[in-house]
Amino acid sequence: MSTERIRVKGLSIYRPIIYGNTAVVLTPEEREAHPSREYTHRWTVAVRSASSAEDSDIVGGADDLGYFIRRVTFKLHETYPNPSRNVDKPPFEVTETGWGEFEIQIRITFIPEAGEKPVLLYHHLKLHPWTASGADADAPPPTDVAAQLGPVHSWQYDEIVFTDPFQQFLNTLTSHPPTQLPKTRRRPVPFHTANPSSLDASKGGVPEFTAAMEKEEIQRLEEARKSVVAEQEKLHASLIEKEKELEKLRRDLGDA
Repeated sequence: MSTERIRVKGLSIYRPIIYGNTAVVLTPEEREAHPSREYTHRWTVAVRSASSAEDSDIVGGADDLGYFIRRVTFKLHETYPNPSRNVDKPPFEVTETGWGEFEIQIRITFIPEAGEKPVLLYHHLKLHPWTASGADADAPPPTDVAAQLGPVHSWQYDEIVFTDPFQQFLNTLTSHPPTQLPKTRRRPVPFHTANPSSLDASKGGVPEFTAAMEKEEIQRLEEARKSVVAEQEKLHASLIEKEKELEKLRRDLGDA
C-alpha cells in the first residue's frame, strides 16, 4: 500500500473556519425594480477561513479553502428556485434577496484525498439588527432605520478537526498553514459575541474574529456555568424545604 493512503495514527490537525451571513437593506430604488417588491434585504451566506485580510471589507476569507474543500452546498428555503446551491470553488458563498429569516443547511464536502465524510452545519439567516428599536423590543426596526444601522453580521467560528488523516492529505494541509488570527482587536468583534459592557465598541465597521475571543468565550461559559450551579443549589434547597413541609403535614394529619 502506498504510504500516501496510510493514516497517521494519533495525530489531529484542524482548520479554523467561520460560517454565517451578512445582510443589507435594499434601497427604495432596488425594491421598486425587484420582481418581488415585498423583498427587503440582500444577503450573502458563506463559509470562509477565520482570519480576515487587513485590507478587506469582508469578515474572514484571508485564506483560500479550496485546497481541502471540494464543494459547499447551501440548502436554502424551499421557496427559492433551486434551493440546494452547490458551490465548487472559492468563494464558497451564495447571495440572494428576500424578506424572511430561516435556517440554512450547510454541507461541506472535502477533496477525495481527505477520505473524510462531509460535515453538516446549520445557520439561522439573520437579516435584522441585533439591537431592536422602538417600544416593541421583539419587532425589527423599520427598513429606513435598519438601513442607517448598516450591514447586519452573523458569523460563527468553528474548527474542522481531522483525526488520523491520510498522509497525502496531511501533506496538503501542512503545506497550506492557515493565517493566524490577530491577537488583539483591529476591528469590532461580531456583535452577538460582544460583552454587554462593550456593545458600543462593536458597532460600526466590519467585525473580525481574534485569538483573544477564545479566552473571552471561555470566561462567558464559566460565568454561565456558575450561574446554573447557583440556580440548581437554590432549587435544591427549596425542594428540601418543601419536602420538610410535606412531611410535617403528613405527621399532623396522622395525629389528627
